[in-house]
Amino acid sequence: MKLTIFLLLAATPKWLALDRSERDDISDAALNAVFCDETITFRFYDAEAFNAHVSDIMVITAETATAYYFAIERLRDTALVANSYWQIVDIIPAYEDGYRAFSNAQ
Repeated sequence: MKLTIFLLLAATPKWLALDRSERDDISDAALNAVFCDETITFRFYDAEAFNAHVSDIMVITAETATAYYFAIERLRDTALVANSYWQIVDIIPAYEDGYRAFSNAQ
């Protein structure tokens, strides 16, 4: 089963102080380094207009828990996390239709 992870993020004031082109350069470089493995993908959702604690939601899909784990290790080494541009608020791992997979395995 593919693992889906909802990574809840908060942009810090330090991040917001950068101009948008600088943010784009930093995030593009970081995310290209993090998601360099074809067994893992991500999508971004903006939430700041609707939530006071979370500014963004990254939805990660991984073929294995190991692929996800390695991506998070790479993320921690990027400027996004290491320079305190993003704060990871919560991590919610899930399996899509996991109950069906369990029922079918019985």
